[in-house]
Amino acid sequence: MSRSDRTLDLIVYLLLTVLVIITLYPLLYVVFASLSDGDQLMAHTGLMWRPLGFSTLAYERAIANPAIWTGYWNTLRLVAGGLILNLTMTVLGGYVLSRRDALWTKPLMIAIVFTMFINAGIIPFYLIVRELGLMNSLWSLLLPFAVKTFHLIIVRTAFLSLPSELEESAQIDGASHLTLLLRIILPLSMPVIAVLLLYTAADKWNMWFMPSIFIQDRTLYPLQLVMREIIINNVTDQISSGASVGEAQKIGETIKYATIVIATLPVLLVYPFLQKHFVKGALIGAIKG
Repeated sequence: MSRSDRTLDLIVYLLLTVLVIITLYPLLYVVFASLSDGDQLMAHTGLMWRPLGFSTLAYERAIANPAIWTGYWNTLRLVAGGLILNLTMTVLGGYVLSRRDALWTKPLMIAIVFTMFINAGIIPFYLIVRELGLMNSLWSLLLPFAVKTFHLIIVRTAFLSLPSELEESAQIDGASHLTLLLRIILPLSMPVIAVLLLYTAADKWNMWFMPSIFIQDRTLYPLQLVMREIIINNVTDQISSGASVGEAQKIGETIKYATIVIATLPVLLVYPFLQKHFVKGALIGAIKG
C-alpha cells in the first residue's frame, strides 16, 4: 500500500473509532449509572467511565416491580401478534402485487404508494379506532398497523427480482400459488423476511405513543408506557416503597437507568443475530429503476 492509502485507512479507522465511542458511550453511561450508588450518582456531574460505587439495589427493586413484568407480557404479546399479522399480510400482499400476469396490479400499487404521502391525521385515526370498538385493547395497536406500505414495497420488489423461470417450472410441475409461495419464493427471500422481522419487532417493542392514546387500562400498558411513567413522570414510589424520602429519591434515580437497561436488553441480544441479513435484505428488496 502507498503512503496515501495508509493515511486514508488511518483517517477512516479514526473516524470509525470516534463514531463507535459516540454511539456506545450513552449505553455505557446508562449501564454504569444503573449500577452506581445513589448518593454518588446524584452528586456526580460530567462524564462517567465506571460505576460510582457498586450497587444492584436498583435492579432488585425494578425486577420486584409487578408493573414491569406486566408491561413485558403485554409487549411480548404485542410483538408476537404484530409479527404474525404484519408478516402474513405483507407477504400475501407482496405476492399478489408481484404477479406479472395479474390484473390491476399497477393501479393497486399506485393507490398503495399514494397512502405514503397522504395522511388524514391523528384525530380521524382516533375516531376510526373508537368507532370500530378497538379502544383499550391490544387490537387497537395491531389491526390498524397490519400492513406498512414501505414493507410491502420491499417484499414486492424482492419477489419481482426472483427469476421467473423458477416460477414457470414450478407451475409446469403443477404447483399451486400457495406451494409456489411457501416452497420457492419464501425460502429464496429469507434475508428480506429477516429484515422485516427485526423492523416489525423493534417497532412493536418501542411503541408508546399510540398505546398512550388508545390504552387506558394500566394492566394493558406495554413496557414502554411503564418505562415512560418511571423515567419521565418520575413514578418510582411503588418501586422504592419502604424507603425513607431521601433514600427513595436516591433509589429512584438509579431505578430509572435500571429500567432502561431491562427494557433494552432483549433487543440488544436479538439484534446481532439478524444484523448480518441487513445488507443482503436491503439490496434484494431495494427499489430498482
